[in-house]
Amino acid sequence: MKTTMKWISNMITLLLFVLLLIMVFLVISTKASGGEPSLFGYQIKTVLSGSMEPEIKTGSIIAVTPAEDKTNFKKDDIITFVQQDGQLVTHRIVEILGSGDHLQYVTKGDNNKEVDSTPVLAENVVATYSGFTIPYVGYFTEFAKSQKGTAILLIVPGLLLLIYAGFQIWSALKVLDMNARKQLEKTEDS
Repeated sequence: MKTTMKWISNMITLLLFVLLLIMVFLVISTKASGGEPSLFGYQIKTVLSGSMEPEIKTGSIIAVTPAEDKTNFKKDDIITFVQQDGQLVTHRIVEILGSGDHLQYVTKGDNNKEVDSTPVLAENVVATYSGFTIPYVGYFTEFAKSQKGTAILLIVPGLLLLIYAGFQIWSALKVLDMNARKQLEKTEDS
């Protein structure tokens, strides 16, 4: 029974510590990159609209590869590009217009009825979709980017770890107190 309790205690401590490390990594990498974090050479982007459903669900995170040669995309590639208002959009290429310095991509969200109103200049493409997506995690990363989210994601796991450490210390002191009492009773009985 003691071995099982000790094992459970160690697992809880490890889980809380790993949770704290993950939260610190997410918050720091999100803040350092000025947006979404990067992992293993992929940029992690948050999808906040349903324009690419069913392939990419609203609230998903996707992994994209930064675009080096912005003129080599073909029809049906999914690209992330900067719109005129500075917003990032991830849509599918449905047509390619022009060539060389005048290359443009006509894009459309899979869930949209019409193509996007303005063709995308090749120079505005920032990345290509890698095919990797995790549904609903984007809501969490957006929350992590907010001031409240940053505070909560750093403070809560740390507090849980401190509370659990306090509980462990209290349990250890209780055991030491019981052992001291048993020793005192043995000495008085002798």
